[in-house]
Amino acid sequence: GIFGELKTLPIAEAHAIGLAAGLAKGGFKPVVAVYSTFLQRGYDQIIHDVCLQNLPVVICLDRAGLVGEDGPTHHGVFDISYLRHIPNLVVMAASTPAELEEMLEFAIDLNRPVAIRYPKGSAPSALSAAPRPPIELGEAEILKNGMDLAIISVGSMLSTALKVADILSKNKVETTVINARFITPLDEELLGNILRDIKKEVTLEEGVLEGGFGSAVLEFMERENIRDVRVRRIGLP
Repeated sequence: GIFGELKTLPIAEAHAIGLAAGLAKGGFKPVVAVYSTFLQRGYDQIIHDVCLQNLPVVICLDRAGLVGEDGPTHHGVFDISYLRHIPNLVVMAASTPAELEEMLEFAIDLNRPVAIRYPKGSAPSALSAAPRPPIELGEAEILKNGMDLAIISVGSMLSTALKVADILSKNKVETTVINARFITPLDEELLGNILRDIKKEVTLEEGVLEGGFGSAVLEFMERENIRDVRVRRIGLP
């Protein structure tokens, strides 16, 4: 697909992550390309070999989200939940091919563990063509402003969020659309400002709801004692 030619690893994911950790310890900056669903096989190595040592390993999660005819064993719907709580790990989600390229360059320069999720298939050309602000650690971007509702989208769901905002605008509901970019760390400054100014929020992600990005937003609200905002999480069961 348009999202690149990074290939999966053949049934050796745990070894691949462990080997990448060893290479990083030896001064390299390895990039591990693997389907989201198969990265689960290397979970122990992600935690103990890479992240607890804070090593500069970049993990590219292909097929993050639903994968159609590839079937249920290949749906990459759990990675947000199983990655976002790991110490030292930065987790990003690309909404366009150009953003994926920028995230990969950013990740290699960051010199710490990074995971980048991106979907199977193509991206809407309108999104790909638009100029975008550079990637900065833990910073989301606002693509549309409105005071009635805020949609905070993750990765592949950005085009859907923008379509929904257009439909709502025709019905006199003006929507702010945010491209989260970072699952962890959250853009807490932007999120706090949005939650202060807009009292109805929707989180939109192509992953399971339990422990997902929407859960991270609710956890932030609990930490900050924000109680006067309604949040609707939309994702997969």
